[in-house]
Amino acid sequence: MAHTTTRIIRDEHSALSAMLRSILLLLDAHRRQQSTPDFSALRAMLFYVDQFPEQRHHRHETELLFPKLRARTPMSRDLLDHLDRDHASGERNIREVEHALLVWEMLGEAHRESFERAIARYTDFYLDHMALEEREVLPLAERVLTEDDWRDLDAVFGAHRDPFAGNEPEDEYRALFTRIVNAVPTPIGLGPALVPGKASRQAMQA
Repeated sequence: MAHTTTRIIRDEHSALSAMLRSILLLLDAHRRQQSTPDFSALRAMLFYVDQFPEQRHHRHETELLFPKLRARTPMSRDLLDHLDRDHASGERNIREVEHALLVWEMLGEAHRESFERAIARYTDFYLDHMALEEREVLPLAERVLTEDDWRDLDAVFGAHRDPFAGNEPEDEYRALFTRIVNAVPTPIGLGPALVPGKASRQAMQA
């Protein structure tokens, strides 16, 4: 049976995947309708990505899970080095996406495509990253880590409170959670349903 940390990592991956795909769905629907999306909703979604997956989830993988794996088996080192480089570039990448959104909002429609390309690159990057972790790292962890290792990991990952991974929002993030849920469509929110175009269907099926 999978350990608590493994389950939490998979749940948080699912939450991030759903959030990124919802952004692509939202953008595709507005492009087809020749309308402008709610920039504040997009900012809120990107802020969530920065605060939860980037600042908490990835940091605890790099600072706790990966060192424990390195200590237990040399087989994982090249793979973990690659994933650590991904984590190190993640914060820079999300800043570039946020900046591209600001440019579009401040300078107008001529910059829509730059933002769409930036968020598409970021989404592809992290979907590949998370798939690699689930395919290689989590099964390896289940094989080689000790129960003492898992107790340490479960204490840290179990304290995560990602509201889109099934947890009650922390008080300071409750307004953010509500803002996103009310503004965007499924699979994340309760906003008006949008009929996906080809690009969005491909994103949701990836």
